[in-house]
Amino acid sequence: MTTENDIVYLNGRFLPLEEARISVLDRGFLFGDGVYEVIPAYGGRLFRLNEHLARLESSLDQIRIRPPLTHQQWRAILERLLPDDRDRSVYLQVTRGVAEKRDHAMPAQPTPTVFAMSSELESPFDVHAGVGAITLDDTRWKLCQIKAITLLANILLRQQALDRNCAEAILIRDGFVSEGAASNVFAVSDGVLVTPPKSHDLLPGITRDLVLELAQANAIKAREAPISAETLSAADEIWLTSSTREILPVVELDGKRVGGGVPGPIWRRMHDIYQTYKQLLRSS
Repeated sequence: MTTENDIVYLNGRFLPLEEARISVLDRGFLFGDGVYEVIPAYGGRLFRLNEHLARLESSLDQIRIRPPLTHQQWRAILERLLPDDRDRSVYLQVTRGVAEKRDHAMPAQPTPTVFAMSSELESPFDVHAGVGAITLDDTRWKLCQIKAITLLANILLRQQALDRNCAEAILIRDGFVSEGAASNVFAVSDGVLVTPPKSHDLLPGITRDLVLELAQANAIKAREAPISAETLSAADEIWLTSSTREILPVVELDGKRVGGGVPGPIWRRMHDIYQTYKQLLRSS
């Protein structure tokens, strides 16, 4: 029996998940030719929607797809996928659509495939206990600022972490931290919160940017600067940020304790600030 939670959006229609179909000639299926966003919703309210849609449009522009919908249209669609006030994660994806044949060349006038769905937002992690992580060489491509659906490299890297009972792989490129396989990275050294500056090596995270905003608003010393592998290994605190994980403290890196082996004092303060920010959204 189909429930409200099983309803998805596909190319102008709301329909049950089991009825959603795309052509095998869709370039997203054949080439991974598309982009996506993941947007949390708290209490039935989409979180930082404008920022997510701005990043979506940036990704679309960089792969030469015109935005298929306006911000207002996206909001109307995504809000219909929130059947109740429980916390949810909304996934949306735009591919270049169906072409007449499999060909690397972009079709002249493509009709994008637009898909969206939602699911309950549940974290598998106990944030107050923290998680383990490993460092790995960043073997991905050089356009990581695009939130592309071609995620095989990320999958292989993160699976190495999971195989070692860790939550994440923190990636190192040319001796410096880029990001996690599915997250942005922060480090605390001598009381200062640091995250790598935006570049083609990392995704411009929405939660990453919010953490920097909240740090500035609450007198927490923070800056964007390169983090060397050596600095990371000696950091007092390490955090992972993403839309679904929020701010996750790393208490073990490459089998060694980070700081005291428990979430640090600056993380505890930022966690409280972040939860208060979310609560204001719920009550507004």
